[in-house]
Amino acid sequence: MAALALMLSWSTATHAAGGDAVAGRAAFAKCASCHQVGPSARGGFGPQLQGVIGRRAGSTNDFKYSSAMANANFVWTEERLRAFMKSPGDVVPGNKMRFWGIGSERQIDDILAYLRSTR
Repeated sequence: MAALALMLSWSTATHAAGGDAVAGRAAFAKCASCHQVGPSARGGFGPQLQGVIGRRAGSTNDFKYSSAMANANFVWTEERLRAFMKSPGDVVPGNKMRFWGIGSERQIDDILAYLRSTR
C-alpha cells in the first residue's frame, strides 16, 4: 500500500512539474539511438544524458564534442534543453548533432520529466 502511495505521489509530482515521465520514456526512444540515461549510461554516438539538467554543456569526458559544444559556456537548464530540443542549431550553432528538433511541446515536456526522473 505504501509503495502504491509513493508511486502515485511521484507520478503526480512529475506531472505537476510539467510532463509525464512514463510518456517521456517512450518519447525518448527517438533519442536513445544516440544517447543513454541511467546509472550505467555512457557516451556513444552522442553524449550520455544522465544528470544533464544542471550540467555544464560539453563537459562529459566520455564523448568527443564539437568545438561549438565544447566551447558553449552555459549550464543545461530545463529552459535551455527545451530550446535545444526544439532547434539544436539555434541554441549551439555549429554543434554536430544531426537532429532537426521536436515540434511538440508536450513531447518536450514529457522528455524533460523523464530526464528529471532518472537523476
